[in-house]
Amino acid sequence: MLGDSIIIKERIKPVYWERGGNFNLSIQQVSLSNWNAGGVSNMAFNTGLVMFANFKKDKIIWDTKLTANFGFNRISERRFKTRKTNDNFIFITKYGRELSPSWYLSTQVDARTQMLAGYRYFRPAGAEEDARNRISDLLAPAYLQSSTGLNYRKEYDNKDKISLIASPFTGRFTVVLDDSLSNAGAFGVIPGEMVRAEAGISFSSTTDIQLLENIRWRADMNLFSNFEKLGNFVVNFNSVVSMKINRYITTRIETVLIYDESVFIQQEEGPPRQAVQLQNMINFGIGIDF
Repeated sequence: MLGDSIIIKERIKPVYWERGGNFNLSIQQVSLSNWNAGGVSNMAFNTGLVMFANFKKDKIIWDTKLTANFGFNRISERRFKTRKTNDNFIFITKYGRELSPSWYLSTQVDARTQMLAGYRYFRPAGAEEDARNRISDLLAPAYLQSSTGLNYRKEYDNKDKISLIASPFTGRFTVVLDDSLSNAGAFGVIPGEMVRAEAGISFSSTTDIQLLENIRWRADMNLFSNFEKLGNFVVNFNSVVSMKINRYITTRIETVLIYDESVFIQQEEGPPRQAVQLQNMINFGIGIDF
């Protein structure tokens, strides 16, 4: 009460959900006609979508993130003109209950696959054109991992976030829903089987840090080791450095590193062998946060 006036303060409603995401798109096109310096006309396209929904109430947290990326290039003067350069689909959701400040008992589900068929391109001996064979497809492979363990989770005033989970109880499933790849025993499944189940330990981390005023680094890493081969880790590492020029224009440096000893990579010469899979991309284009 102030004099003859009554001041009523509106009750602030608590906010439990935080939602958002990012969409990015980059296109490169080169057209040549009677170009004496040489070269070929080509077009490259790359796009990505990240969406997240995070819930926090009292001692309960529930964080969910979806990442989808796709890219291709097209060169007119070759067989199989359009070829995929980037294709992944990652869904991670984590539910936890607070034990003490920054420490949670959490269960996490991590699902990964691709959206379109993948091919290996090669030039047979004596041939004048490229050939290809299919080495992957939608849900071939797909990886599903469920883990329960101790989660260290820290959020800072500048919105930086760090999350670390160590789990002694982890189940991992490799799915190959393609008859030809399954019959060949691709991705470590028993020939003819479509699912390979493993039990082991895992460690995962999520990082979202502002490096400089317009530069942000987001990364997630997942390590899994089968109880039967402790110390031999399956590695999945994804990193994105975003450099904002203005509200809509951004440069992104994306790095993906994968190592799985059950996956054998066909080499240019010699038999297939275990190898580190590495993808690195630098994109300049449109980036929209929402």
